[in-house]
Amino acid sequence: MPSTSLNERGNFQFSEAHENIAAEAVARAAEDLSQFPQTLQTTTVPSAQETSIMVADDKLPERFQWVLNAPEPPGLWCKLQNGITETIFPLKNKFQHLREHQVSKSLGNLFPILSWGKAYNIKMFRKDLLAGLTLASLCIPQSIGYATLAKLDPQYGLYTSVVPPFLYAILGTSREIAIGPVAVVSLLLSAMIQKIEDPVANPVAYTGLVITVTLFAGIFQAAFGAFRLGFLVDLLSHAAIVGFMAGAAIMIGLQQLKGLLGTTKFTNKTDIISVLAAVWRSVHDSWNPLNFILGCSFLSFILTTRFLGRKKQKLFWLSTIAPLTSVVLSTLIVFLTRADKHGVKIVKHIKSGLNPISVHQLQLNGPHTAEAAKIGLIVAVVALAEAIAVGRSFASVRGYHLDGNKEMVAMGVMNVAGSLTSCYVATGSFSRTAVNFSAGCETVVSNIVMAVTVIISLELFTRLLFYTPIAILASIILSALPGLIDLNEAYNIWKVDKLDFLACIGAFLGVLFASVEIGLLVAVGVSFVTVILSSIQPGTETLGRIPGTDIFVDVNQYPMAVEIPGILVTRLKCALLCFANSNCIKERILQLATGKQEVGDKGNAKGKTQLIVFDMSNLMNIDTTGLASLKELHNSLASEGIEFAVTNPRWQVIHKLRLANFVNSIGRRVFLTVGEAIDVCITAKMA
Repeated sequence: MPSTSLNERGNFQFSEAHENIAAEAVARAAEDLSQFPQTLQTTTVPSAQETSIMVADDKLPERFQWVLNAPEPPGLWCKLQNGITETIFPLKNKFQHLREHQVSKSLGNLFPILSWGKAYNIKMFRKDLLAGLTLASLCIPQSIGYATLAKLDPQYGLYTSVVPPFLYAILGTSREIAIGPVAVVSLLLSAMIQKIEDPVANPVAYTGLVITVTLFAGIFQAAFGAFRLGFLVDLLSHAAIVGFMAGAAIMIGLQQLKGLLGTTKFTNKTDIISVLAAVWRSVHDSWNPLNFILGCSFLSFILTTRFLGRKKQKLFWLSTIAPLTSVVLSTLIVFLTRADKHGVKIVKHIKSGLNPISVHQLQLNGPHTAEAAKIGLIVAVVALAEAIAVGRSFASVRGYHLDGNKEMVAMGVMNVAGSLTSCYVATGSFSRTAVNFSAGCETVVSNIVMAVTVIISLELFTRLLFYTPIAILASIILSALPGLIDLNEAYNIWKVDKLDFLACIGAFLGVLFASVEIGLLVAVGVSFVTVILSSIQPGTETLGRIPGTDIFVDVNQYPMAVEIPGILVTRLKCALLCFANSNCIKERILQLATGKQEVGDKGNAKGKTQLIVFDMSNLMNIDTTGLASLKELHNSLASEGIEFAVTNPRWQVIHKLRLANFVNSIGRRVFLTVGEAIDVCITAKMA
């Protein structure tokens, strides 16, 4: 069997047997090509019609007729009608089930808890109970900290950990995701809303605006799922999310220096220059060493327990209870030493009781309703991107499918309900979901256990948090930030795709040096520019035959592939031939044909290009500009005495080629494969 080896440069070196096979293939192709009429090699310039040798239909195999006589594809109206039926009326099938008395199945589709709840047992509940209590021990201090990050009173973070988890447990499809407030969304809200309302000067109006934004975010999320508009979330590519999260993590960390230093004067801006300037002023003017020592001590404690938990899996619970332990111990220290009398900043009053109704706080007729809707859209996309990424990553570990549309609807409904019950935007938290998974959760019942625990805390324990130092809340938030910075993934993006890395670094730098919304716009903009550049300059590839087969592949990717003398086989590297790239592609093919022609003039007659086969297997659609470019390409080739054939056009493409009469203009040379195109064209010229 022929073998290959690597030479000193690391390139493939083929054995003598391979070289013999290639030589035989070239010889056979040259012998076939020698049968081409010599008239094609004359210098007389014939017309396009004269050079087009019509391939008679009765001489074509039946499968060639399949390509030429394919049925018409669905029209635009049919596509729109089907899309509307599937998106606006998704309950049609469910009503059919009702007519067939399949009520339970329909309800199971609407409320997934009814489906998996049938198999729920006491053993699963024990695991969910332990996981839920473990989750609550992390959720309570984090929720208070994230509420302060969002410039809200601490109780709003606890409210957000009650209603949304309950509703998600009923409507959601993920088994492991932990619902509640998260750092990035909290930063987004504070960074964007404080430009409209000052949280210090007018806290009531600011809180109402946050709740209004939550309502709009929930409406957008539910609409994305109901109308299957999940592609809008994909506008934030994976690379953009990695860069955005890293930049947001650094900004959140710098913002927490206010609580860690115990300063009262701090900037409301989020760019790194303004924040560092505020930190510098605080260090020289108004910082309190006791706050800094207390916060750094417990930050070191939390990070140490996290290191031990990662090093030994059985000790993961240490890192889970460390934040709550820090809150309890620091509160006792401040209470016993009266450190608040010596400059240590404390939380003070946290309102107790269940979530109050907040309908009266919604600002739907106020002057800032349009701005609230805009912010709600941005927050909705970011929150969905984070939640779906978290849910899918853990679903893949457990080996089940996560329904993206149901997830969007569940997130939307829980946030709409949350906006009516004093909650702000909730989503899936990666750090708490990882804890939930490590604690052995079986279902989303762990979210219900967590919510019940938070309710008990709101009713009984909020007064005990009066002396909790703000520096501890800052240290808890800081301890959660390293998980948002993924240097390994950023390096992998750089290694795999440099253009994709531009979106990553653009989002990162945009968040750091401008603002959160600018970072998002830069990320989306760079992603769109990358797509546009790929469409404008898609490139072509020259194909050659694998020796001993009828398989044609890129000669650059497969060096053993052999180009047939006098025949240029080329393929497009994109799915759309349109106004943006058609001229570039036409010029590229002409350049390839002319280049081979010049080589043939310097060599022998057999090297001259006499046939170009255009493989359309990658091409999914073509517009009128693309059709015009193909006609111009055919006319230019015909004036040079070069035949033109196409292979494997897709449904929409062959339909438009027929309507534009391009099929007849090239002599109906439309084939299924490249090999058949070459064989039929040679046979037709020999006849």
